[in-house]
Formats: sequence, structure tokens, C-alpha cells
Amino acid sequence: MVAGGGGGGHAIVDLTLPLGEEFPCTWPGHIPYQQKTFNYFAESGPDEARLMSGCGPYQTRWLMLDEHTGTHVDAPAHFIPRPGTGYDGEGPAGDVTAEKIPLSQCMGPAAVIDVTGLVGTVDRAGQSPDIEPEHVAAFEAEHGELRSGEIVLFRSGWDEGRYLPGAPGAAYAHDPIILGRGEAWPAPSVATMEYLVERRGVRCVGTDGPSMGSAQAGRGVHVAGLSRSCVFIEALTNLRSLPARGAYFVFAPLKVARGSGAPGRAFALLP
Repeated sequence: MVAGGGGGGHAIVDLTLPLGEEFPCTWPGHIPYQQKTFNYFAESGPDEARLMSGCGPYQTRWLMLDEHTGTHVDAPAHFIPRPGTGYDGEGPAGDVTAEKIPLSQCMGPAAVIDVTGLVGTVDRAGQSPDIEPEHVAAFEAEHGELRSGEIVLFRSGWDEGRYLPGAPGAAYAHDPIILGRGEAWPAPSVATMEYLVERRGVRCVGTDGPSMGSAQAGRGVHVAGLSRSCVFIEALTNLRSLPARGAYFVFAPLKVARGSGAPGRAFALLP
């Protein structure tokens, strides 16, 4: 969605997936998203789904959600244990929970790397094709070298035709993860993440897939980025509406205390 106005003369592009019980908005096997009416304007509905108005004539609803529901940020604490815990891989990045991520780290000029050509290139069901350093190098050859402060966004188009209500939405993440069936979204390799963070100084990477990690081995790339205090914005949408360069990206996460991640609103400003 592209909307005009309200952006200081810029067009605003919404990059956020809708949340609803009918959508595949939670990681397969994790606590499902729920949204229920707590109070309604008047008592109504059948007995098995009655709406109550015990608090007065207004509507309010409650939510139950995993920290990694819909469009969300992965904090370093998601995969990195705090120092002193004795767990493998512990380090200072483990102290960085959702509320400690600087907002400035989730904002910046967008570099949108098109990897749509990788979709459907893996023959084995339930596996993701790898986004390798050469794919990033090809982008840089055409659009210039990536720079510190830029937000790198991998555009695969995975959300299009898969983030759907009901049974068709199983293709988004459930089928490749739970059933090992069908193709899975493109995901950066460890070498690619190390290239972005160590050689280019990138501190925020986004994807329109459900995870930055691959369907078959997601831990490695999470550790490679998050241990170096990079953060990930996962489950974006509508990246096709952004140019390779020229948009300004913003993600505003909920300020969840001690959170391993947090949902939020992602959007971009176009000149």
C-alpha cells in the first residue's frame, strides 16, 4: 500500500503484515495469535459466541501474541544468552532486549536487494535457497557499495500469494517447517550476514520471509548477526513498492521490557 500525505511531502509505503487469527502470523508450533472481544456496546450474539457489555457501551478487545508475531524485530537476546549464564554463545549482545534497541538502529536509507529469482530454485522440499555474498556483490555492482547506517532489505516476494487467510496460508511457513513440504523462502547464509555486518557495517537487516534464517538451519545466521549486535526485521511485506535505493525505512517496535523481540509497524518514505 502506498499512501500520500502525512510524510512531509513523501509518499508513505506500508510494509507491515496484518494481524488476525485467520492469518499465518505466528511461527509454526509457537503460541497462536488470539484477538477476542472483552466488552461490546450491547450484549448480543448466540450463546456460544456472546458479546458482553458489562463495562458499559464501548468496545475493547484483548490480544494474546508471541513476541515474534507478524512484522517484528529480533533483538540480539533472541539467540544470544546474557553474559554469566554459562550457556553456549553467551556474550554482551545477550543483554540487548527489545526495549534497549535504539530506535535509530531501525531507521535509515533502504537498500533493497532483489532475490526473487531464488524462489523455486531448491529441489528438496522444506528447504530455503541461500542468499550468498555474490548476490549482494551483484547488487553493489549495479547500485553502489552498501554503507553503514543503511537498512538492507531482502526482497523475495515470499509474502505475495502466501500470507493468506485460512488453509492457503500454510504455504507461508507451516508447510515447509512442520511438514517439510513445498518450497521455503530465500534466506541469507552465514557468510552473507558476516559480509554485511563486518565488511559493510550494516546493523539492521530485513526480509519479507517469515524468518531471517532458512527453513532447514535458521540458527547460524541468527547467531552471526545478532551476536554482533545487528537486529533483524522479519515478515515484512510490499517490498516490491520500494526502489533499490532512495526510500527511507522506519520500523517502530513495541517497547517490550526484557523482550527477545517485538512486533511493530514498518513503513518507508519515498521521495
